[in-house]
Amino acid sequence: MRLPKTLEKISEFFRRLPGIGKKTADRLSLYLLQMPQEDLENFSQNLKQLKTTTKKCRNCLNLTEEDICPICQDEKRDQSIIMVVETPLDLLAFENGQIYEGVYHVLYGKIDPLNNIGPDDIYLKELFERIKNNIDQLKEIIIATDPDMEGEATAMYIRDKIKEIDTEEKLKITRIASGVPIGANIEFADYMTLKKSIQGREVFK
Repeated sequence: MRLPKTLEKISEFFRRLPGIGKKTADRLSLYLLQMPQEDLENFSQNLKQLKTTTKKCRNCLNLTEEDICPICQDEKRDQSIIMVVETPLDLLAFENGQIYEGVYHVLYGKIDPLNNIGPDDIYLKELFERIKNNIDQLKEIIIATDPDMEGEATAMYIRDKIKEIDTEEKLKITRIASGVPIGANIEFADYMTLKKSIQGREVFK
């Protein structure tokens, strides 16, 4: 048995999303059909505006609806500490646990030669420019890329480039430590694990 044409098209769209198989896609399509029309129209409107209202923060590249995200605007945040993360989901993981008081820089990926992703394919240039322009105001760069092979390679690349910029060694470069197991993804870690990873960070030599 096949779903009606419109439902089938919606199901096909859901199947293009990461982690969604055919059964789940069909279930989600049927769920939408059962939603009140008002909710469905509201969902449709938000979906339609998603690309036009969402932008990247001018400072840290976090997702926002303003030029500068709320984190960067927050005067209570320690602007002298930048945590480098791979994705906005990693940033959310730290924020949901309320365990970090500095600011961020989002890379939108990591160096992965096997998938043809090099340093120029993620937001590393923007990070180094930011560090260069604020070198006298910064105290520490925390590298919080995933503890897998690609994440480690990215972390080492960042460390080496910062050392080229920071010739007077003003900056402390640290790497999140134990608590995040090797091969794990930060976005799936609980807040206590992330808290320990920040507390146990070490100078990245």
